[in-house]
Amino acid sequence: MSARFPTAASKPDGTHAPLRYATSTKRLTDQLREVGYAPQDITYLSLSHFHWDHIGNANLFAPTATWLVRKLERDIMFGDPPSPRTEPANYSGLKNSKTTLITKADHDVFGDGTVVLKSTPGHSPDHQVLFLKLAKTGPVLLSGDLYHYPEERKLNKIPTTEFNAQQTVASRAAVEEFLKKSGAQLWIQHDFMAVAKLKKSPQFYE
Repeated sequence: MSARFPTAASKPDGTHAPLRYATSTKRLTDQLREVGYAPQDITYLSLSHFHWDHIGNANLFAPTATWLVRKLERDIMFGDPPSPRTEPANYSGLKNSKTTLITKADHDVFGDGTVVLKSTPGHSPDHQVLFLKLAKTGPVLLSGDLYHYPEERKLNKIPTTEFNAQQTVASRAAVEEFLKKSGAQLWIQHDFMAVAKLKKSPQFYE
């Protein structure tokens, strides 16, 4: 959902050049290799939304993966002029990749309820979150940018940079209800302290 930093920006020493205010010290291709995969082994690619810090490695998967995307998100990604909130060069390959346009609020990727893309517009026109039902870890919901920090959730704060703040309020309410019903953990991907405690490649969750 959030392959954030482009391999194309790598320095000779293996670190990554700064992109606005972000750096990465480990390539996504290296992390995949640690768990026995290459980009061409990935069947599906889907992104929470089109912003620059969530699309960095998209071109790695464009030649072979099927891109699962919602129409409004794809439209803004390839609009002219491009949005200042993204880096089109880092996902340009998706324009001609094999693509499935998601038309339902909930898209069950494998048809068994284990991987579900859920519509949560507001932060971007067709933002989505990812629900996973893991055999040992249990249900998990990856936030994308529905929430950036736990304080937003606790204090009911909406960022001033939302595409549509009213949609964000409605999407958050729907997700909170879903979390109660499903018992899923919410992993807020911009929460530095929480993410620091999660397993990192080559460790994984089952």
